[in-house]
Amino acid sequence: MKRWIGVVLAAVLAGVAVVAVVTGNEEDDRPESTVVRGVIGSEKKPFFDDARVRAAFAEHGLRVEVDTAGSRQMVTDVDLSRYAFAFPSSVPAAERIKQDRGASVTYSPFYSPMAVATFEPIAGLLEKLGVLRNSGSGYPIFDITKYLEIVAKGTRWDNIPDNSDYPARKRVLLTTTDVRTSNSAAMYLSMIGYVANGDDVISSDEQIAKIAPILAPAVLDQGFSETESEEAFENYLVQGSGKTPMTVVYEAQYLSHVFTGDGRIRPEMRLVYPSPTVLSKHTLVPLSAPGSRVGELLMKDPELQSLAARYGFRTSDPKAFADLVARTAAPAATALVDVVEPPTWERLDRLITAIDSTRP
Repeated sequence: MKRWIGVVLAAVLAGVAVVAVVTGNEEDDRPESTVVRGVIGSEKKPFFDDARVRAAFAEHGLRVEVDTAGSRQMVTDVDLSRYAFAFPSSVPAAERIKQDRGASVTYSPFYSPMAVATFEPIAGLLEKLGVLRNSGSGYPIFDITKYLEIVAKGTRWDNIPDNSDYPARKRVLLTTTDVRTSNSAAMYLSMIGYVANGDDVISSDEQIAKIAPILAPAVLDQGFSETESEEAFENYLVQGSGKTPMTVVYEAQYLSHVFTGDGRIRPEMRLVYPSPTVLSKHTLVPLSAPGSRVGELLMKDPELQSLAARYGFRTSDPKAFADLVARTAAPAATALVDVVEPPTWERLDRLITAIDSTRP
């Protein structure tokens, strides 16, 4: 009996040894994990923190770790020598980084139009002012021309006739992030600057000198502004219309919560689209070979592209985004027509400097 017990134990131990060897060989076959550090716009942090995104990178032997900064800060303040890639939220910032760092390529794996997040009672008041109208295509339009007229008059919410929904004693102004640091605010400035410049992209210092005084109240009279877009959007989600009745956002920030159905987008919340709007092309600038690998995977890996769509980003596969919109009945514009280009980094920077110089 003892002899049989010994034989059985020996067989079990041999089996364990075989499993260990096979498992070890499988692990040896996996690519060795390489840590790749990047700096990104804060609105992309939830995507990079997703366990499924980390697993998709791990399949290719990468462990991607990220810090956040305003897209404009990446150009002016961030020590990029610490990172393998920079991932701002616009082409102008990315092109400036590419030029400064001598990069040879960039990657734009997804994009998001600028939008306005507001609330149903506020939407009704904006309709009274002529700022909000129906597009005829199933989504509301925020008229930038009408909005600038309201800003020029200094209209306050409690001046609106028959306004019992939001009689706040403050100016009718969009809330943005800090235009000096954040891309979403710079894209807002691109939209209103286009309209103030006679429906044309700003292309000269003379134009900047002319329109800066017109745009300054829309930027400076907001008061304190957050430095990063994710903080500003969180204020909208948590603090409601009392603090931020209408705020400039990336469409993806809003839709990501609709697509996941996490309950953070409440029934009274509304997503509207500026006319004109700007597409924020999230553009990765590789600063080393591993950074290039991250850019390539974001562009080509089907799993990463699918996950980007779930976070509200529009990718090279329009069907992935359209399917999510249809499945969730998301309030998204399927086809945007009134889209304009932002100015170059240099022109936009000069406009920001001109507006900032008027601060008291």
